[in-house]
Formats: sequence, C-alpha cells, structure tokens
Amino acid sequence: MLLMRDKLPETINDVTALDELLCRPSQALIDDLQKLDGDIMILGVAGKMGPTLAGLAKNTLPDRRIIGVARFSDASVKDRLEARGIETIHCDLLDESAIKALPKSQNVVFMAGRKFGAEGDLSLTWAMNAHVPALVAQAFCQSRIVAFSTGCVYPFVPVNGKGASEDLAPNPPGEYAQSCVGRERMFEYFSRKYKTPGRLFRLNYAIDMRYGVLHDIATKILQGKPIDVSLGHVNFIWQGDASAQALRCLAHCDTPTSPINVSGHEILRVRDLAAKLGTMLGREPIIVGREEPTAWLTDTSRATRMFGLPIVDTERLIAWTADWVARSMPSLGKPTKYEVRDGRY
Repeated sequence: MLLMRDKLPETINDVTALDELLCRPSQALIDDLQKLDGDIMILGVAGKMGPTLAGLAKNTLPDRRIIGVARFSDASVKDRLEARGIETIHCDLLDESAIKALPKSQNVVFMAGRKFGAEGDLSLTWAMNAHVPALVAQAFCQSRIVAFSTGCVYPFVPVNGKGASEDLAPNPPGEYAQSCVGRERMFEYFSRKYKTPGRLFRLNYAIDMRYGVLHDIATKILQGKPIDVSLGHVNFIWQGDASAQALRCLAHCDTPTSPINVSGHEILRVRDLAAKLGTMLGREPIIVGREEPTAWLTDTSRATRMFGLPIVDTERLIAWTADWVARSMPSLGKPTKYEVRDGRY
C-alpha cells in the first residue's frame, strides 16, 4: 500500500499499525530510489528513527539488500529488523578496524550520534559526533553518503522570519550542537578530498506517536505539568516523511556534500499547539514563561522544492498525538528537550 495524503487513517490503533504506517512508501520515494544502483547501508540503525528508515527502505526496494549496522545493545531491535528482511551487522563505530571491515555499500545513510546525556561525557559526545564521521567518510569515500545532522547547528533566529536557511553559517550554543557542526565538517572535508557525493540532513524534530514535541506537550498537559514557552516556536515533521526525504536524498546528492533543512514548512507557536492539544484532551494547559523573540527554526524551502510538502500535515499530527496519549499508548520515554535554550542536553 502506498502512503497517500487522502488515504491516511483517522486514528492509529496500536504500535503495529504505527510501524506499518511509518514504513509505508510513497510513489515519489519509489521513483527516486529506483534511480539508484546498489544496496543501502544504514549506520546507527538502532536509534529512535533508524528502524523506521530501514523498514521504509526495504518496503520500497524489496529486492535490494538493506543492511542495518549498530551495536544493538537492545537485541529486540535486531530481531525486529531481521523479521522485516533487513540484514544486520553488529559493529562498534568507535572501532576503526570494524568500520573498515563493513561491506562497501554504494549508498550509506549515517544516523549514528550522541545527544541525550551529551553533557555527562563531552569527550564521548565529540568522539561520536566528529571522530566517527571522519572514520566513516574515509571508509565509504566511494559511496553516496546522506549524513543525519540537526537544525541545532544554526544560531537562534527571529521567530517572525522564515527560519534559518542553508546559507546561514552554523554558530550554535552548547557543545552538543558544536559537535554536530564538527560532524558536518568531517563529512564535508572528506567529500571534498575524495569527491564523495552526499547530503548533510539537517533535521528538526521528527514526530512519532511515541515521542516528539507534540508527545512532550500532550503528556505534560495530562500530567498537569507546566509547559515552558520561553523557546516558544518550533517546526517539526512526521517521522515517516522525514525518513522518506532522507532516503530520497540519496538520489539528490551533491559533490561536495551540501546541507538540506528538513522539517515542517510551518513555524508553530508552542502556546497554540498546547491549546489545541488541551482542547482535544479536555484539559487546560499550564503555561509558564514568556516567548523569546528567537528560536531554533529552519527554512525548508529547498526541501519543499525538491520533495514537495510532507504528506502528513500538522493538524493530523496533532489529532493523532492527542488520541494516542489519551489512550495511554506506549511512549519511548525520551523527551526531545525542545525547550532547552542553552544547548545543554
């Protein structure tokens, strides 16, 4: 079944239905990936978004090898991937010899990195976010590489504008975001050195019913916890749309690699999102703080020209999230910390 705007469900019944929907390809994704030759390897596949992207790739290209690489500290992730027909390889990406031993896929999606707990061990954060990319960029210099990054590489921008465009130079607060600039610079350096085609995938806030900005807000409303609107504006995108755009980037690589912002095309007020969710949940949100004039926001005009608008729009994401949280459905227990302004995670 194809993912189509006019055939989306009114509600997502359970995790099985959620996974099926997240891994449902669009015709545009099929058309782009059929332009590629070779298999697809996903490095860091065991994170929040990796299984979705791997499953989506396999459903789009059922006759190709889709290879997921990770440490697989949670063995159930490995089992779920293999049940979908995705090959798995155990690898510690801090081990240079292990990276060199990986099969040389023609298409690589790099998703490894460290965010949560970044402040607890900054040397490990820099190793994962800058050293590992340098190792990968050299080992796969003959491949296409789409490297996941973040909109947090930008400085804060005015909330009454369009958001940061790809032409704005990175200059973020906090060592986590600085280490993400380091990741980009490593891929950029080796892309120039070896003429490796690629994309730097600057993603702002993917939404899955089990986590994300909307999940954080809805959960606080139900628990009667205050919602801080100091960082009062966000943009976000359905995780399935984000995964599809990442895979499509493999067919739209630049040499040398170049950044592309990926998120929803709307700049949204946290206060307004809380009000809508509160109405659907039958609870009054507790709002604290005052909106600052700047926030971490991205201008996704380039991605919109390349891929079109996301298939799942904001209103449907709000409705899906309210329904999911109201039914006490599973959560990953991983807050986005979207409200953090000092870059300390």
